[in-house]
Amino acid sequence: MNTVDATETDVLIVGAGPTGLALGVDLARRGVRALILERAAGLFPGSRGKGVQPRTMEVFDDLGVLGAIHAAGGTYPVAMVWRDGERVGEHHMFDPAEPSEDSPYNEPWMVPQWRTQEILAARLAELGGTIAFGREVTGLTQDADTVTAHLASGGAVRARYLVAADGGRSAVRRALGIGMTGETVDPNPTLVADVRISGLDRDNWHIFPPHDGADFLAVCPLAGTEDFQVTARFPEDAAVDLSPDGVRKVVAERSHIAAEDVTEVRWASDFRPRAALADRFRSGRVLLAGDAAHVHSPAGGQGLNTSVQDAYNLGWKLGAVLAGEAPAALLESYEEERRPIAAQMLDLSTGVHRGEVRRGAATRQLGLGYRESSLTVETRGAVGEGAVRAGDRAPDGTVDGVRLFDAFRGPHWTLLALGADAPGGDVGPAVRVVRGGAHGAYGAGLFLVRPDGYVGWAGDTPEGLGAYLGRFGLSG
Repeated sequence: MNTVDATETDVLIVGAGPTGLALGVDLARRGVRALILERAAGLFPGSRGKGVQPRTMEVFDDLGVLGAIHAAGGTYPVAMVWRDGERVGEHHMFDPAEPSEDSPYNEPWMVPQWRTQEILAARLAELGGTIAFGREVTGLTQDADTVTAHLASGGAVRARYLVAADGGRSAVRRALGIGMTGETVDPNPTLVADVRISGLDRDNWHIFPPHDGADFLAVCPLAGTEDFQVTARFPEDAAVDLSPDGVRKVVAERSHIAAEDVTEVRWASDFRPRAALADRFRSGRVLLAGDAAHVHSPAGGQGLNTSVQDAYNLGWKLGAVLAGEAPAALLESYEEERRPIAAQMLDLSTGVHRGEVRRGAATRQLGLGYRESSLTVETRGAVGEGAVRAGDRAPDGTVDGVRLFDAFRGPHWTLLALGADAPGGDVGPAVRVVRGGAHGAYGAGLFLVRPDGYVGWAGDTPEGLGAYLGRFGLSG
């Protein structure tokens, strides 16, 4: 996937992290020519974003990787608090939730970020997508029809659109002159490392609270691997030693684990938790996604998940515009829909980091939606409390023997006719129709589900549906 001689494509994606890979997968299954440029020689090697939230699991279901994600990970263990080498009590980090028919994935799933990326990259290759490693973007130029990425090697690649998914220090965002507004969540630097430890059980997330002048240490077994993720906070002015001996030293000083029991240090990094939001998500033919658009504290596991959902929101819109089915103005809805969500998730991450918010329903991201979007049309006069409205996530369920998530899976739209008459005639080849009686989560009515699993239009009758479909080139 590393030998690429293309000088022109439809979409350039800068960055082969979870955001860029998810977008690449979504575009590839739509037949869009896309090229991912990654400055590094390979995929990111660390576990950093290890929590996959239930809503992202639904996204991965649609993208065809959920089986691999399930096989590669596991549930989060209960935290065990230690003091002076003794277990002093359990700590439950997540509010419990039971799976239901409309929300089958009820808890975060732990998969090291490096493994999630491998799975997405394998799916991309399966679909014929391409990653070019060792390609650093140093600048870009735009005209009315194209955007050109200039490479450190001296080459250039031209595309109709470019998506910056190159992280919190995004070179593309800086080249565009787009600022970020935010705050330092915690001025204290934090070490995160992937290690092997002998003699420590993998049944718990081991927590060593601040003690004898040292800050906290956490040692979490990484599901699906033999590794542990070590997290340790340091004083504000400390220089964090990322060497293997430095990692061993901090583990030994803050726990009963001997330095020699840390048998291998596989990856180490440090950061200062911050929260920042790009002032805008678009400049001409360039769009920002993931950490290039919003940077989170890792607390609560919102960063990777919000980023993947950026890609999921953008993929179908780029596909529709590039196919000539929808006007280019459709891309304006990307920032309209995703920037408020990112701001909301930044507040949530910061609240979790500061101990003000529990990891519960909000962190699972199932309640997020786009009711205020210009793409959302609700034509019913009265909707019962708690019932699905236009703009909401489309829940799972079974209608006349058809599982809805199975019906939604793929790049198409879906029309649910539940206890209501579907429009006469063909609604178009890109719309799958599912008919049945009124459903508990939805009630009765017509619900047009977007390719990203949100209800775009809802009504009691088909009146107005044809005009809505026409906005996306979908009229039969």
